Amino acid sequence: MKKFIAAAAAAVMLMTAGAAQAATQVKVGVLTCTVDPGIGFIIGSSKDMTCRFKRDGYKTERYQGNIKKLGIDIGVTGRTEIVWLVFSASSTKYGKGSLAGTYVGGSAEATLGVGLGGNWLIGGSRKGFALQPWSIQGQTGLNYSVAFSGLTLY
Repeated sequence: MKKFIAAAAAAVMLMTAGAAQAATQVKVGVLTCTVDPGIGFIIGSSKDMTCRFKRDGYKTERYQGNIKKLGIDIGVTGRTEIVWLVFSASSTKYGKGSLAGTYVGGSAEATLGVGLGGNWLIGGSRKGFALQPWSIQGQTGLNYSVAFSGLTLY
């Protein structure tokens, strides 16, 4: 239980820090990613993912990628779904494939059967995109993670 509270507290801190930044940006769309099942190797993990990006009035774009974590990452997870609102700086123009690139930040999650997590990532092809910190992550398994995260989309 203490681990879950610690993970929840870390997720709230990550979300709060990014909320102020997201307020100064323009919403571009919604990115939904399915992360492959995997094992946390105590100090990190790497999992492949498939993502769909939806903008109002445009065709859905598909991305492949992976998410890597460095920090405390212990346990096993089943398939994970993560949903982010995508923001850009008002000066950043969005075109097809613009989300491709590397995002960095932090994440926290706790799972005992069914679990939740929070992520805060910023980056992309022009370093002008932010994946909203209020991301929704649902997963199954048994794990605990508080880590620096890197997400690559291509």
